[in-house]
Amino acid sequence: MHEKSEIHRIFEEPDTAFGAKAMIVRNLFISPGHNFFGHHGQEAGKSPLLEVPEIECVAGHGVRGDRFFDHKADYKGQITFFSSEVFEDVCRSLDAGETSPGAARRNVVTHGVDLNTLVGKRFSVQGVEFEGVCECKPCYWMDQAIAPGAEEALQGRGGLRARILSNGILRPD
Repeated sequence: MHEKSEIHRIFEEPDTAFGAKAMIVRNLFISPGHNFFGHHGQEAGKSPLLEVPEIECVAGHGVRGDRFFDHKADYKGQITFFSSEVFEDVCRSLDAGETSPGAARRNVVTHGVDLNTLVGKRFSVQGVEFEGVCECKPCYWMDQAIAPGAEEALQGRGGLRARILSNGILRPD
């Protein structure tokens, strides 16, 4: 129980005594359809990726308006997070140019937190509670979406899949 309150405090108090930075929300994305999921052996889909000023997190269901909303009961990827630091490093190392962080098709682009440390933890961002479930493992589509070599470059740092535990709205900081 103590660990949960520490994690909760890290994200709610930027000047925390734990020495960790607060998670900063940089960008928010939704897509009404799948471009890669379920397209193995086919061409990528054409569903638009929309950068939005806010997202509505619905406990147990997902992000309203996103392709994984009510995907299936207790789905581990009700919301996904991706590190802007990782994205910038991958783009720099692969000379990906002006690629949008939305290319990874994660919902929340963050700054300031190692997302891998949240696997198996409950945490809160802007008053919304989440449970980190597992890494968003990169797939071969990342080589097309970001740049050749992206799948390999993202191994072990492809982002975070999480369950939404409370309702709320996220906005870029």
